[in-house]
This record gives sequence, C-alpha cells and structure tokens, in this order.
Amino acid sequence: MNALVAMNRNFRHAARLLGLDSKLEKSLLIPIREIKVECTIPKDDGTLATYVGFRIQHDNARGPMKGGIRYHPEVDPDEVNAQAQLMTWKTAVADIPYGGAKGGIGCNPMDLSISELERLTHVFTQKIHDLIGVHRDVPAPDMGTNAQTMAWILDEYSKFHGLSPAVVTGKPIDLGGSLGREAATGHGVVFATEALLAEYGKSIADTKFALQGFGNVGSWAAKFIHEKEGKVVAVSDITGAVKNPSGIDIAALLKHKETTGTLKDFQGGDSMDPNDLLVHEGDVLIPCALGGVINKENAADVKAKFIIEAANHPTDPEADEILSKNGVVILPDIYANSRGVIVSYFEWVQNIHGLKCEEEKVNSELNRYMRSAFHEIKAMCKRHECNLRMGAFSLGVNRVARANLLRSWSALCTRPSRTRPFLYPSYDPEDII
Repeated sequence: MNALVAMNRNFRHAARLLGLDSKLEKSLLIPIREIKVECTIPKDDGTLATYVGFRIQHDNARGPMKGGIRYHPEVDPDEVNAQAQLMTWKTAVADIPYGGAKGGIGCNPMDLSISELERLTHVFTQKIHDLIGVHRDVPAPDMGTNAQTMAWILDEYSKFHGLSPAVVTGKPIDLGGSLGREAATGHGVVFATEALLAEYGKSIADTKFALQGFGNVGSWAAKFIHEKEGKVVAVSDITGAVKNPSGIDIAALLKHKETTGTLKDFQGGDSMDPNDLLVHEGDVLIPCALGGVINKENAADVKAKFIIEAANHPTDPEADEILSKNGVVILPDIYANSRGVIVSYFEWVQNIHGLKCEEEKVNSELNRYMRSAFHEIKAMCKRHECNLRMGAFSLGVNRVARANLLRSWSALCTRPSRTRPFLYPSYDPEDII
C-alpha cells in the first residue's frame, strides 16, 4: 500500500477515536508548505546535471519542523509527504517541541563523487535557506545522507544567516553534534523493546531476535541486545543473511561486515535466503530497513510474537489486521524508532544554549523520554480500547490538534484555503482528551 495512503488511514482511525471535527481533521492532514526546487550543478567532467529537490513542511503548531533529508534515485513526493506527516505525530508522541517535515533530492549518491555531492548539497541549501532555520525547520540525515551532508548544509546556510549550528542536527561532533547520537538508534530500539517485553513479564535476556537490516539501526540494536544476553538468531541486509539458532556472535559479525562489507561467508552461522528473515523462527522480529516489507502476502507466515518497527512503515495496514488476528503484538514505528529525533532534539538544545552533554547523560535522558512515551501510549490504549499503533497515533494526533486549537482555531481554519474562514465557536481544545 502507498505510504501516504497508509499514513492517512492510520490518522483517520485515530481522529475517529478522538472524535475530531471533520474540518479540523482535514486541516491537520494538509501540509503547510510543499517545496520543489531545481538543482543544477557542474559535474567533475565539466557537464551539467539537473536534479529535483523536495522539502515538505507538514505542521509547526508545537515547534519548529523537524525531519530528515534523503538522497535517493526514487525520492517520491507521496512518500516524502507521508514521512513529513509521520514526523509530526512522532515528535508529539515523544513530547518534544517539534513539528514534522521531510525532504530529499532525486539522485543516486553512489553515482556522485564527494565533490559533486558537496556542490549538490550547497545548491539545494541555497534554494531553501530562507524556508528552513533554527526556529523554523531543522533538517537531519536520512537515507543516502550523513553527518558530512549536514556539515555542508550548515556551511551554506551560515553564509546567509551567520553561524547557526542548530539549523541542522546529526552533525559531526566537531561542529556541534551530540555525543551518543550514532548509538542512539540502537539504544532507543532496545529501550522500547524492554518496555514492551516487561508488560508481558519478559526480558531481553534469552529472548530470540531476528533483525532485518544490519546498517546503523540494526547493527547497534543487535550489539546492545547481544550485550543484554538476548539471542540474535537471524540477521539480514542487502548483502545476504545469516542464522544461528544458538545465537549469533554479534561482535564477530560486526567485525566480519567491517572487513568484508558483506554478511556472506560468515563462519559463525549458516547462510539463508534474506527473504526468509521476516518469517524466521524467533520471539521478536525487528525490521530495521525498508518500508512495506510485511504485507498481506507474508503476514500470516510471521512466527514472531512481537514486532518492533525500527524502520518507517514496515507493516502495511492489511498485514496489521492479519497479525493482530494471530495475536502478534506490534510496537509501531511512530514510537519505536523515535530515538533519532529525540537525540536530535538534545543536540538542538545543546547548540542553542552552547552546551555539551556527556554521552551518559544523553542516554539517560533518551531512556527517560522513551519510557515516559510508552506509558502514555498504554494509557491511550486503555482509554480508547485500541492496540499500540492506534494508542500512539491517538496520543500524537491529540497533542497536535490541541496545540493548533490553543494557538488559534480561526487561524487554523484558514490554513487549507484563503477563502472566508468558517467559524466553530463551540469547539474547545478541552473537548480533546
């Protein structure tokens, strides 16, 4: 299912649970701004190449908008729109003062040299610099981008606005990046997993895990699970897959991947078809890579009893229904992978105030935010008698709706259209629980 269609479906379900007015519901779905720019750069061989860049800014009622910038040949406006909307609800679930945005450039970063990537990033930033900012819209890395990309954005933005470290997060440590951000991807997944398992009287120790994806998210999550004596029995990525029913030595696998660049030929387990990872035997399945990988075709074959959505939108709504009927508990992406934006918030605060927190402090605060959000999601599940996905969505949508109404109901009504605003004087923010 299209990511935007799936996102809107979840939103509308949450809106019905909350009893939102249809006019408010419609307004919350519409992004406040969609940006599309042409980026032409000279390539190393002297020819010119043109790329299309996007930035979708969804909502800023709770604070400056926040979201990644991805470089990918198939950057799709609908997917970017869905991810911008997801960021709005995700930051609200985490209860950090941000709204949602997302962006990207349609390019294949593997086909571009470092100097070409730098020129492309500078041109893209030139085109959008007046629409982003420390208190307006704060980009971060995403697929195909990294700390170096953020350093280039910071450099170009600062040419127009003066040195502004807080304009992006996920920067190199030397330019104001936060300690602990890289490992936060894994820490957040583990904190979320511990909170969920504890609800069922279980712990990570001796629980069997299968992880799809062994990049930044999956490798750190596997490392911390292994350190907590959990058994990672299967791992896959685009290079291959490996399994070991007795548990994989993650330290050895990380060393093998670093040395060879692949999971193939790892001696600490047996190779397997990467397509079988999602239906492999195990207690907990953690998809850490692509969206839409669990669908109506394979959902019935999933053997795990718990799914931790470390990737964005890994489970289609049709699969959700099948898994729910089979008793599978899903910890949704809107909460489970919020660790990155939470630590981005810490970095932003440190930059604004000229502070630098120790990694131990960052991890402690991340843990506190993740656990607090989980308990609030559970409270919404109890109130509305719904699953964790709808509990998280209703929590996020509720907070954003209240913020919009408290700031100005009449101003909100004019956002979708510049025609005469409708009036709804009896609708009060307190009507939303």
